[in-house]
Amino acid sequence: MPVYDWLEPLVEEVVLAHPLRVRAIASARIKTDRIDAKTLAHLLRTDLIPRAYIPPPSVRVWRELVRHRAFLVRLQTRVKNRVHALLTKQGVEGPAVSDLFGVAGQQWLHTLALPEPYAAMRSRYLAVLANLREQLRSVEQTIDQTVTLTPEAKLLQTIPGVGRYLSLLLLAEIGQIHRFPSPKQLVAYAGLCPSTYASGQTVRHGRLTHQGSPWLRWALIEVATHAGQRPGTPLARLRQRLAVRKDAKTARVAVARKLCTVVFHMLQRMQPYREPSDALMTPGC
Repeated sequence: MPVYDWLEPLVEEVVLAHPLRVRAIASARIKTDRIDAKTLAHLLRTDLIPRAYIPPPSVRVWRELVRHRAFLVRLQTRVKNRVHALLTKQGVEGPAVSDLFGVAGQQWLHTLALPEPYAAMRSRYLAVLANLREQLRSVEQTIDQTVTLTPEAKLLQTIPGVGRYLSLLLLAEIGQIHRFPSPKQLVAYAGLCPSTYASGQTVRHGRLTHQGSPWLRWALIEVATHAGQRPGTPLARLRQRLAVRKDAKTARVAVARKLCTVVFHMLQRMQPYREPSDALMTPGC
């Protein structure tokens, strides 16, 4: 990112090459910086550089924002797991509360009698959690303000199960929707299409490619988990049908694939969410 920002005002165009696709075109046994530079120069001269997407500055800011929140959430989860491990080592069972780190659970943790050094460790962990909660509140306020000023993010919130954070995450990972010619390209970018081997009359489909944006794939599967549980909807019927024929994981991915197509059309047409018809609930990308 900094190299791109330094070069952009100095040259007519900065071309960002897609490393995986360049390797597929020009793989060599002998690899040096000089050979790589020469290969890239030849590919650029013949207009054969497979280009990677360079998001505009605003989209880059959105990505940093949502990924920063995800990092803080993961830190919070790790600290909570340490508290659970500490209690397990002392043979202590938690109180009968739905959330050990809620108001009642926190009061119990603070008053729990533990020997040293476990009591001091407990206090430090709880102090770290309090600080992380404050940091999360701060970044979520920034996300809320950003979503309020972004019509596309507000539009994505009309999807059941999509809140402010997921709407901005979806938008940040997709970037400019017009760079995708069709929903299939967006589904492939999310890594939700199965790998395919076709030769002659033989066609085999394998596991998901997992190429593209792992953040977009995670967000769509999170939304699909909620959408597939809404009774009476076409997406729920699709999930139920595939869960019986195959398994729950395959069904959830199929729902995420259909939701990805819905998101594409919503952003292309700037229209709010509408339940897809049963006619669109056919297998495939």
